[in-house]
Amino acid sequence: MIGIIDMHCHILPDADDGARTIEESKKMLETAYEEGIRTIIATPHYRRDMFECSAAKIREKYEEVKVLAKEIGNDMEILLGCECHAEVELVEKIDRGECLAMAETKYVLVEFSGAAEFAYIREQIYELSCNGYKPIIAHVERCKRIKEKHIAELISLGAKMQVNAGSILGDEGFKNKKFCRMMMKKDFISVVGTDAHRSDRREPKIRRCADYIIKKMGSEYAHRVLIENPKKMFIQSKKG
Repeated sequence: MIGIIDMHCHILPDADDGARTIEESKKMLETAYEEGIRTIIATPHYRRDMFECSAAKIREKYEEVKVLAKEIGNDMEILLGCECHAEVELVEKIDRGECLAMAETKYVLVEFSGAAEFAYIREQIYELSCNGYKPIIAHVERCKRIKEKHIAELISLGAKMQVNAGSILGDEGFKNKKFCRMMMKKDFISVVGTDAHRSDRREPKIRRCADYIIKKMGSEYAHRVLIENPKKMFIQSKKG
């Protein structure tokens, strides 16, 4: 499948625990291109007291990677976002530009700790939605307190669901794979991301996942979660 949009990727060099150097960013771009990915949203972590790379530094590194992307292929595009760790002041930080929304839209990729209580998750989603943002729960399958019965409620509050390609394949354990399978069957998944971090560990590979989704759910479904949905969310909504 060509034209996949990878909307969760730690490809910016020395911005978080992702790519360590610009050379590694280039290797990741090459891998992504070979896998059929044609658009990547760079999503460096923002987490208080852990990952606090300034927005100015992130934008500088983003411009460097944009140049590399065009060397890989004229049809390779890099957009800028952020993986924002949930916290009480998250809305204020997004408003101030400390945490970046996705590709200059109102969508916000928000990460919760694996052990976060559901009541807290629901509160954070409600807060983002009430302030005009469109939350996307990052790798929702890792949130141990989010059960099948909670998904519809979170969606009703405005949340979109993102799962990792590796989780769909079972790379992060059978429980996560089973949860992702349920999410696909119930049509709860909005977007899939690689959550790639390095060129030698958790690479930006998605081809096997695309093939698996096609096998289990059909090509129309695969096209929707890998291309159509992220295109509507991050590219067309921006133009609108």
